[in-house]
Amino acid sequence: MTEAELLAQPADAYMNAEQQAFFLDLLLRQREALQARIADEFDVLREQEPSSDPADIGSAEEQRQWQLRMLEREKRLLDKIDHALDTLARGEYGWCRETGEPIGLQRLLLRPTTTLSIEAKERQEQREKHTRVC
Repeated sequence: MTEAELLAQPADAYMNAEQQAFFLDLLLRQREALQARIADEFDVLREQEPSSDPADIGSAEEQRQWQLRMLEREKRLLDKIDHALDTLARGEYGWCRETGEPIGLQRLLLRPTTTLSIEAKERQEQREKHTRVC
């Protein structure tokens, strides 16, 4: 099924077997690509050679820290993909965890790991904005 075919389905077909299969395939492809990127980054980190020049050492350490932050971010995304796959297996994928209402196909296409509808996410951001300590 293509994205166009997915979006052309009637509203009462929301999260039917075809749509679940589409998102399963999408999430598995994203997971595989992410795992490959993580493996490549680890290989780059392992191959870095130490230098004796203090300027090179500082620059290399800064690059290493940046790569580690990127790996941490990608690991969090991998965890979100795994969570989405779990919710899909339980038949809960595509439904807002706060309201229980449909998240919507377009939102899921843009962010397949989301667990909140747009309205619930906006409310969450407003709460965070009001509770943020300056």
